[in-house]
Amino acid sequence: MAKKSNATHLRRRCLLLSVLAVAISAACGMAFDYAEALSKSLLYFEAQRSGRLPYNQRVTWRDHSGLTDGLERGVDLVGGYYDAGDHVKFGLPMAFTVTMLSWGVIEYGDAIASVGELDHALEAIKWGTDYFIKAHTSPNVLWAEVGDGDTDHYCWQRPEDMTTSRQAYKIDETNPGSDLAGETAAAMAAASIVFRRINPHYSHLLLHHAQQLFEFGDRYRGKYDESMEVVKSYYPSVSGYMDELLWAALWLYKATDTQAYLNYTIEKAHSFGGTGWAMAEFSWDVKFPGLQLLAAKLLTEDKHREHVEILQQYKSKAEYYLCSCLDKNDDGSNVERTPGGLLYIRQWNNMQYVSSAAFLLTLYSDFLGTTNQNLQCPKGAVGHEELLRFAKSQVAYILGSNPMNISYLVGYGHIYPRRVHHRGASIVSYKENKGFIGCTQGYDIWYERPEPNPNVLVGALVGGPDFDDSFTNDRTNFRQTEACTYNTAPLVGVFAKLHELEKLNFGFGKDFSSIHSYK
Repeated sequence: MAKKSNATHLRRRCLLLSVLAVAISAACGMAFDYAEALSKSLLYFEAQRSGRLPYNQRVTWRDHSGLTDGLERGVDLVGGYYDAGDHVKFGLPMAFTVTMLSWGVIEYGDAIASVGELDHALEAIKWGTDYFIKAHTSPNVLWAEVGDGDTDHYCWQRPEDMTTSRQAYKIDETNPGSDLAGETAAAMAAASIVFRRINPHYSHLLLHHAQQLFEFGDRYRGKYDESMEVVKSYYPSVSGYMDELLWAALWLYKATDTQAYLNYTIEKAHSFGGTGWAMAEFSWDVKFPGLQLLAAKLLTEDKHREHVEILQQYKSKAEYYLCSCLDKNDDGSNVERTPGGLLYIRQWNNMQYVSSAAFLLTLYSDFLGTTNQNLQCPKGAVGHEELLRFAKSQVAYILGSNPMNISYLVGYGHIYPRRVHHRGASIVSYKENKGFIGCTQGYDIWYERPEPNPNVLVGALVGGPDFDDSFTNDRTNFRQTEACTYNTAPLVGVFAKLHELEKLNFGFGKDFSSIHSYK
């Protein structure tokens, strides 16, 4: 009885010391290597590549896959990205991933270059846009998906062994998908800005596709998940297509400086919800906060004076989102937080909302610092330093300053998820063992094995903890251990910004708005 009592007492002391250690590290601030985190985050996209891998592929446990994609439909759909731990190529999240990667380079390209990672960032973007060019086979046709989730999830195989359906699905004039067309247009327009100086011909090609896709999406309106039932269980368009059309128009305006695109954003601001929807989520489905923040930044330019009233309304809604993240709204609409301080929206893959919030908070902090403004929230004004501090706290949680003392960015730090829900990472590398692994054979041998994955999915941001900061490092726990491309994409810019601040030895009470952008 005494031994049991002593053991219980010891466990309680260990738990208390663990909680105390987290509290001290949060108070003092753990030191993080943002350059390393940035480098590893870009490496993740190479693990997600579909198609024929290039000679300079750095993730060496991967090999060629999906080499006949599109063949049954007479089109070349080889390439692109697998969205997560399976092998379906979903167009909407892939496009959002590329938009966020491009936005990060546009804003923080010089900082990314200072770490020696600009070429890798450009490669990650171009791997996506090259695929979009292939998928946009005519002005009013966009191939939206290759494979389907139902048959894909029935199997646990390496991508190199795929035996599942590679059926391709498209949107066109009779089967519209304005949301998908709009997001793909936004991705290609944003990428055209990235490549404008270094590859003008490619930039022009991207812009040409973006303009056609926007016109297609606007002329033939409809939700893509109503044209493609197969996607509804995986990436349904809950927010509709109006946010993507406004989002695409604004990115096209930034890419072309053509007044017609700005007029579209202004004239449809109310009817499309741009100045009406106040959201607490920015994601592959909901673009309103990103759109609203992008519009708010136009207020600094004199040429937009005639649109000040509408742009101020966009700004108001952008600030609603930011205030909700900061717990500064007074109508009960603030984003919830875990006891450890992590923003919490949903139990399934919550980290996607954390990374996108960190990006917008960082970006708006720059905007406020540059324009010498404060964020006006119902619970009081917030300075630009506080926005950045909170964004940094979310990044700190991701990288290990949390109650579990685990880095949720795979491969970063000493403790990170080693049983990621990912087919390719969880099975012996094709390059080590080319013996065919069948559809259900992977489930029988590899899926539930207790050992760590044989391949480390470096740079992947997994779904993360639950509302109580608890995390179960189990391959079958897909809500928490699966990673997605759009989880990591926003972090590229944030890591670059934080690294640049540390390199310049800025304190968070000083002016850090002088960091240059890649424009």
